[in-house]
Amino acid sequence: MGHTWDGITRGTSLSDWALTARNELADRARAYDWAGVLTVLTAPGAGGWVNATRPDGTSRWAPLHQAARAGAPVEVVHRLVELGAWRGLRTADGERPVDIAVRTGHAHLAEALTPPRLLDVPDWELRAVQEHFHGLIRARVGALVDEHRLRLPELEVLLEMPPDDTWFAVPGMYGGFTYRLALDEGRAKLTTESWMRVVGGSGRRHEITQEEVVLVAKGFV
Repeated sequence: MGHTWDGITRGTSLSDWALTARNELADRARAYDWAGVLTVLTAPGAGGWVNATRPDGTSRWAPLHQAARAGAPVEVVHRLVELGAWRGLRTADGERPVDIAVRTGHAHLAEALTPPRLLDVPDWELRAVQEHFHGLIRARVGALVDEHRLRLPELEVLLEMPPDDTWFAVPGMYGGFTYRLALDEGRAKLTTESWMRVVGGSGRRHEITQEEVVLVAKGFV
């Protein structure tokens, strides 16, 4: 599986170990301790944390946002991107890392932080697909989304990478959602599979376009 959407916002959704480690990651990023950030991100069990934000925080700043504010060496930015950091990930205020770098006068990072656009999908179409996807997630596990105050997947980040599976785990579901965005005859189509490991036959595959959500397979897993 290529990427992970980290939807965790609450510390109570994490084990004690994960909560401690993710707070350490946020502390090191805020202190501009890049060696420490990379040590946490490459430790066993930390896969997918490169886009994580501080548990119970409100700013939704990931390490790449902090690197942008700090004017970190471009090599640090490249390494975070290699580890899967999304250049199009937005903070709670709607800023991408490149926006922060430009605002704070770190023009040397603008090129490295500008998200490539490998999928040409109009913003209005992407928003429609995302709205349908969020509706599907809530239809399946809305109570868990609310209980854990999950940050639902934002599809803008998918435009900067070739089509590949992204994983969104839902605490308490014993499973989650994989999803992949691609163009089908010039139109955006999101294919998603979801399942609960403890419920036989719970698998569902849906195809989502700007107009509709279509169930195309069920009963697997």
